Amino acid sequence: MAEEADLDLDEKRQADRYEAVPSAVIFEAIRREGEHELSRSASALWWSGVAAGFAISTSVLAKGSLASILPDSGWAAGISNLGYTVGFLIVILARMQLFTENTITPILPLFLRPTWAKAVNIARLWGIVFAANMTGCLAAALVLVHGHVVPDTRFEGILSISYHYAEATPFEHFAWGVPAGFLIAALVWILPRMDSAGEVLMIVIITYIIGLGGMSHVVAGATELFILVVSGKLGLAEAVFGGIVPAFAGNVLGGTGIFAALTYAQVRNEI
Repeated sequence: MAEEADLDLDEKRQADRYEAVPSAVIFEAIRREGEHELSRSASALWWSGVAAGFAISTSVLAKGSLASILPDSGWAAGISNLGYTVGFLIVILARMQLFTENTITPILPLFLRPTWAKAVNIARLWGIVFAANMTGCLAAALVLVHGHVVPDTRFEGILSISYHYAEATPFEHFAWGVPAGFLIAALVWILPRMDSAGEVLMIVIITYIIGLGGMSHVVAGATELFILVVSGKLGLAEAVFGGIVPAFAGNVLGGTGIFAALTYAQVRNEI
């Protein structure tokens, strides 16, 4: 039997509380959440997804606003991308349906006991949430462009970061989407270990890295592309097939094909 330190009862309770949560427990917590998401009605998924797409636009709004007041210098991105974290904080803490979170959450039940019925249900979930996210992003773009909800100087900053995002090639959006999908899936895996303050800090750190690294997140990026489409500066087909679809594929590969598969591999013998 392993020896234990000589602790009193209160100290042992503290040790139990700080002991690392086993990966199998994290897997089960996320799997249960995935089962819950798969059982939700189409209406609940749709409106939560629309809200997430609309709310994620605050990342573009905050980043663009910061970019509009910062000088054109190499270090400016280090500050403006703090704004990129805002939308993710709102969406994740409010438990809205964000497509990139669903690249791992409903996948774990399928990995545990794969059936065609679960695969079809996941396709249903993905289809509803992704379409809802895109609808929310388009609605946000319409408000930002035609609603005059921000001063013209701030809107110029939003346009500038949107142009920068749209300049990437389809392959670049796919390649840059892989680490973004991986990091969001990692964030979903990490959050069950966190308390409230830890959740906020971890969301800020992970999403700041995505923004600072110039990675392609399909939902946040869709808002930037739709802003250009609504402004008449980019064609819809170019936005969809040149940015949204490649980023979608990259996010799925990074979140499901790499991170979710690796996390299942590490716990499959324990569960």
